[in-house]
Amino acid sequence: MSGTTHVFCSSTLYGAATLAAALDAGLFEPADRRLLLVTNNAVTPETTPSVDRMPGFARIADRFDGVLSWNETIAPLHPSSWGPRADDIPMWERYLRLLWGLGDDRIRLTVESVQVNPALALCQLFTGAPVDVYADGLISYGPTRDKIEPLVGTRIGRVLHLDLVEGLTPLLLTEFGVRPELIPAKAFLKVLTELAQDQKQLPGEGEPRPALLLGQYLSALDIIGATEEEELHLRMVRGAIALGHRKLVFKPHPVAPARWSRLLEEEAERLGAELVPLDEPVLAEVAFQQLRPALVIGCFSTALFTAATLYGLPVARVGTDVVLARLTPYQNSNRVPVTIADVLLPDLFDKQAVSGWTPPSRQRVDELAALLKAVGFAMQPKTHPGLREAAESYLARHLDQRTWRYFKRRRLTALALPGAVPAQLAFIPRNAAVRRLARRARALSRR
Repeated sequence: MSGTTHVFCSSTLYGAATLAAALDAGLFEPADRRLLLVTNNAVTPETTPSVDRMPGFARIADRFDGVLSWNETIAPLHPSSWGPRADDIPMWERYLRLLWGLGDDRIRLTVESVQVNPALALCQLFTGAPVDVYADGLISYGPTRDKIEPLVGTRIGRVLHLDLVEGLTPLLLTEFGVRPELIPAKAFLKVLTELAQDQKQLPGEGEPRPALLLGQYLSALDIIGATEEEELHLRMVRGAIALGHRKLVFKPHPVAPARWSRLLEEEAERLGAELVPLDEPVLAEVAFQQLRPALVIGCFSTALFTAATLYGLPVARVGTDVVLARLTPYQNSNRVPVTIADVLLPDLFDKQAVSGWTPPSRQRVDELAALLKAVGFAMQPKTHPGLREAAESYLARHLDQRTWRYFKRRRLTALALPGAVPAQLAFIPRNAAVRRLARRARALSRR
C-alpha cells in the first residue's frame, strides 16, 4: 500500500535551518516519510563542503527520515546546469523512485529557487507532486526571476518565508496566486541556537565586542570587478575604524580568494586596528550568537537583516550605490535585495545614521513596498502587467534625485513609464510630425 513521501531540497545550511524551523512550527502536513535532498551548487562542488558536511548539520538531520544527495544522484552532471529533456522525464522518475526507495508513494516537494535548477528539475521529474517554495532571503520580495512553465507554477501552493522586513509581503510567484506564509522567528532562532551548540570558539570572541564584516563575492556574479570588490572590503575596514572599532572580524565568502583577507589585515594594521578572518564554514547567524558583534557591516547580504531583525544588532551598509549603478541587466534578481538594503539600512560613513538607526516604521515599510512594486514591474512587466498602474503612480510622484538610483532611463523609456524623457521634451512622442520624421529616418537607415 502506497504512502506519502515529502522531499525537501536544500543547497545551504541556512536553507536547511529554515526548513527545520518550518517543520518545528507545524507548517507541513503529516507524511509517512520526510527526506532531505541536499545539493551542492558551487562551481566546483568537489572543493566546497556540502550542506551535510557543515558543523551542526546533524542536529537538523534528526528531523528527517533520511538524507539524499542530488549531486551523487545525477553525477557527473552539475546540479545548476542539468535539467531533464521532456521525453526522458518518465524514465528519470522511475529511476529516482527505484534509487530512493519511493515505490508508488505520493510525492510532495518543498524546494528553494524554483525557477532554476536543481529545484526546477526536481519539480519537472515528479510531474504530479504538489510543491511548496521556501524563500532563501530578500530575493523573495522581488518578482520571479524567470518565467515558470504553468505545469510547475500551478502546482505551487505557498511561499514560506521569514519576516526579515516586518510588514513587507513577497512578490515572488504571485503571478500564480501563490500565498505567502510566515515561518515564526522564534522557531528559526531555536534552530540557530541548536546549530551554535556544536560550534567551537570563534576568533574575535570576548571583549571588546568586534565589528563583523560580511563578504559576498560579488565579482563572481559579474556584478562588480574583482578590484572594485577589494576596494569595497577595504571601505568596510576604514568605515568601521572611523567609527571607533579597533577589533574587526571578516567573514569572507566561502570561495573568495584568500588574498582578500590578507589585504584587509594589512589595512587594519596600518590604521591601528586588528582584523582576524573567520575562515571556517559557519553560518553568519551562528557568528552573531557567539561574537555578539558591536556592528555588522555588509553590502546587501540577507544576514544584515537577520542580524537586525532577529538579533537586534546594529548594522550598516556600504557599496549599495555602486552595485545599483552596475547591475545588469535591469532584470537581475539581486536588484531587489540591494534596493531594500539601500533604503532601510544606514550608510557606514554616516556616523549619526549608524548610531541612531532603529528598525523601520510601518510608514517607511509602506513607502518601500510602493517602490518595490515600481521596480518589480520594471524588472518583469510581462509577468506582472497588473503592477503598471502602481509603477506609473509611484514614478509620477516620487521620481527625484534620490529615487533615480533605483531605475534606468532606458528601461523606463522601453516601458513608456514616467521619467522616460525629460519633462520639457514630453510632447515629442505625441507630435505627429516628429513621429513621421522618425519613421522616415528609420526607413532611410534600413536602406
